[in-house]
This record gives sequence, C-alpha cells and structure tokens, in this order.
Amino acid sequence: MNRREFIQFLLAGSVAGIVRPSYGNPTVNYNFKPFGNLRLMHITDTHAQLDPMYFREPNFNLGVGNNRNTPPHIVGRNLLDYYSIDSALLEHAYTHINFHNHAKQFGKFGGYAYLKTLIDSLKSDVNDNCLLLDGGDTWQGSGLSFLENGKDMVAASNLLGVDVMTGHWEFTYGEKLFLENLNTFNGDFVAQNISLTEEAIFEGLEPKDNDDHFQDPYVIKVINGARVAIIGQAFPYTPIANPKRLVPNLTFGIKDAELQMLINDIKEKEKPSLVVLLSHNGVDVDKKMASKVNGVDIIFGGHTHDVLPKPIVVKNLNNSTLVLNSGCNGKFVSVLDLDINKNSFDYRYKLLPVLSNQIKASGEMNNLITELKKPHLMHLNEVIGKSNQDLYRRGNFNGSFDNLICDSMTNVLDSAISLSPGFRWGPTVLASDDIKMSDIYNHTAITYPNVYRRELTGETIKNILEDVADNIFNPDPYLQQGGDMVRTTGLSYEITPKNNINNRLSNIRTNDGKLLNNRKKYVVSGWASVNSEESGKPIWEITKEYLSNIKYYDLSEVKQPKVVQENDNFGLET
Repeated sequence: MNRREFIQFLLAGSVAGIVRPSYGNPTVNYNFKPFGNLRLMHITDTHAQLDPMYFREPNFNLGVGNNRNTPPHIVGRNLLDYYSIDSALLEHAYTHINFHNHAKQFGKFGGYAYLKTLIDSLKSDVNDNCLLLDGGDTWQGSGLSFLENGKDMVAASNLLGVDVMTGHWEFTYGEKLFLENLNTFNGDFVAQNISLTEEAIFEGLEPKDNDDHFQDPYVIKVINGARVAIIGQAFPYTPIANPKRLVPNLTFGIKDAELQMLINDIKEKEKPSLVVLLSHNGVDVDKKMASKVNGVDIIFGGHTHDVLPKPIVVKNLNNSTLVLNSGCNGKFVSVLDLDINKNSFDYRYKLLPVLSNQIKASGEMNNLITELKKPHLMHLNEVIGKSNQDLYRRGNFNGSFDNLICDSMTNVLDSAISLSPGFRWGPTVLASDDIKMSDIYNHTAITYPNVYRRELTGETIKNILEDVADNIFNPDPYLQQGGDMVRTTGLSYEITPKNNINNRLSNIRTNDGKLLNNRKKYVVSGWASVNSEESGKPIWEITKEYLSNIKYYDLSEVKQPKVVQENDNFGLET
C-alpha cells in the first residue's frame, strides 16, 4: 500500500457514521464503495475476547522450505516493505514495531461491541447481500468463556450475526458441551473432515450423512442470486494437539481425496456460483491444500493467527484459489466483495483493522457483555500485580508472558526447568498496567490446565523440544500443527530450523551453564499435558500465587534461543 492508497484508505472514515472522534489520529475508512453482487466477511480466532485488547504481532514467524520468505512468514520492517506500507497506524496493526508507543497512541483493537457496529454497517452497505463467516477458536481463550463453558461466546456470536463457522478449540470442552453449545448457535457449523468412529456409530451415535460425518460437511447459501457452497475444514490435528479423551468418538485429519470428491459432488448436484473453504488449517496448510485440490475459489483460513493484508493467489491444476486470513482476537475483519459471473468472478478485498477507540460501540452488544460478565466480575477484575515490561506471547519462541508463566512454575513448584506450551492466543498487557486475574486466564484458560512436577532425563527433555520443533519447522506443512515452540525456563539452547528432525537443537545448557546431560535426571514442571490427566493445581492458580507474592514482575529480558543460519529470513526481526 503506497502513500496515496493509504490516504484513500484512511480518509472519510466519518462518512459511515460509525467512527468516533480521533483527536488528531488518522481514522480508518470503514465505509468503502460496494463492488459486485456479494460481500463475504470473515473473522477468526477471536479466542473469546469480548472486550477490546492489545495484541503484539510477532517478531519471529519463521518460514521454512517453500514458505521461507513468503507470506505469512514476513515480519516487522520486511512486512511493511513487502506490502509498501508507510503508515504508523498500519505499522501498529500489522507488526511489533514500536508496539508500546503505538498502543498508547492508537489504543486497543477488537471488542464485540465494536465488531457489531462495524459488521452491521458493512451489511447495510450492501443491503444484507452478504455472509459473516467465523473460522473458529471462538468459544475458548478467556476466563469468562472458561467459566461459562463457551456459552458466552455463542450468545455473542448470535448477536453478531455469524452465518457459518468451523472450529478447533470449541471441541476442547468435550463432545457433550460442544453439542449443547451448538444447539443454541443460530448459524451453521460445517466440517467435512470430522467423522464418527465405527465404535461410536455401533454404540448408537448417528452421523449426519452416509459418509459418517459428525456435522454437515457443507452448506449452501443463496445470496442475491448467487449459490455459495461453504465447506468446513476444522483443525485436522485436534486429537493430537489437544487431548484425545475430549473427543473420543471423533476422527479428524487432512482428507484431500475426500475433499476433492465432495467438491466434485457439490459442483454436479448443487451447481454453485462459488465454492468457499472455511478453514482452520493454518495458512501454510491452506496454501498446500489449495495447490492440490481443484475447484475451491476462496479459502478463508484461521488457526495460525497470521495477518495477510492481501490475498495469496495459489494456482492449481484447473484454476486459482484465493487464500485469506484475518489475524486473531477480533483485531481485523476481512471484507471480500465479489462480482460473480457464470464461470468466473472479480473481487475487491480489504483487511480492516478494528480500532475500538475509533468506532462507536453497539449498545445492544455492550448490554449483553455486561450481563454475561456480571456473575464473574469481581473474580476476573481482581488485581494480581504489575510488570516492568509489556507482557505478550505471540512468536515462534518465548514471549514475556510465557516467561511469567514459566517463572511461576519454577518458583512455586520448586523445579529446575519449566515447560509451557507454545499457544498463539493471549492478548498483551502493557508495562505498568494492572495484571488482573482475567489477564492470567487470557493466557491459560483451557480445560486441561493442571500442572505437573516430575523428574525427566536430559535425553527426554531434548526429545520433547525436538518433537515440538519438528511440528513447527518441518518443511512439509501437512506435518506441522501450527503452534509455536515450547516455552522454557531453566534452559538455553541454539536452534537451526532448516535442519532435519532430532538435529535442530544444540548447545542446550541449564542455568548453571552446564550442558544438558542425557543421563541425568532434572526436576521439571509443566502444564497442559495432552497424554495424561494431571492432578496438580490449575496453571492460573500457580501464576496467581507467584505474582501475588512478588507483586511486581521485574523481567530483565525475554529469554530467547539463539537462531542459527537464518540471518536472511524475513520472518525474524530482533
């Protein structure tokens, strides 16, 4: 985006009637001229963030293999150069650069009351000839959602007007609660890659169709004369990345052959004007899937929380596919206007940053959020402490909030080493702002939160780190799971992402400077165990205890590994 385009992007924001006074700051033009006959809007990975929040984009998002130095694996200054962006506002929205100062200047993003106002305006611009798609990871990620088992987010999604969604973390409430929530959801939930197991069917569970699908694989929406087929692609690795015990009757996966047959069948029977894949794969997986599967016009993706200012065009055997992604936490809304003809379409696209101090809040949504929070307000608003640094998570390696969690376990559980999962969700808390109980939940609120403390050999510790590294840096996207590297305290190491499995980590040392001894046993603490149910306290209690005792978290530096042989990687900026 050059300067002229940016000025056009920002000017006349007040025309829409939704923008609040900006007091000298630039405002986003949320009212752009409709194009064509259909508008598709997309949000994803809101992670139950009903309120506006800060979210620091990563300075580590390393691409490997064919995805090296290609979107979304471009961060910081390289990203701004790649998209010809020269504005402080979009620098703040898209990158980590000058994050603290920009946050103070431009304020928070997202919040469902502000999303409601914006989305309603975007709908009215096209006389409701539109659809709102949600890529999932909507019902999980906050203390309120944990305490309400996701019911708060179903209510908010209904009021927001979500038409179709797919999922991932939604399943971590367990199949029973998932179905209870789904029964009150007003939209359609689609997932072509989730099936009932043979045992579940034998025991009396009924599939949605003859192909044993757990939910409808697709839905047809007729909008302004266009027949839009929306196919669901839920997170394929749910029983691996999360406990299998939570979804014992379900199978997931990447099922390209089945997807291709489904597309062919839809095209023959439904005669769609447009085929959309609503995906929770992650961008790299979406790109590979788009190259292998024919007949998908558009992929709206999620899971990896990546920001794509422009669509990625992927060519395959018979056509091209647009791949889009809308960040996370309600920070962005993707708006895709389509002019659909008989055998083709033209489009206009904008990724709109949702600046909550520049949009008028919806009173209706505000009232709903107030009622939802009321029973838990005292608990969630409890002030636990402060920090000298911005506390954030997102990035391939340790974030400052991860350091807080790891230090909490090391100190409270008296362990030499602590391990914490590389989740990508969790808003940022600015330095010297109150750290509330809600902030701790925002980084820990899962249904398997219990901590453990056990002895592990150095060899086991290295194998854990190597396995996670391969999930991230395997050059084949289908062998990645979309998270980030396990967070650590008590260890330092070097990592060479381009190496093969079991050869990426080296020079692993404990806090005393000694090399990790394969045969020696170390006391290790951790949480979010996938393979077993732990009996320790929930991680938020451990973090609260530690922070309550010290009151002020004084972090000298964010502990990062040394990344080797990646000096020319556009996904790294220190």
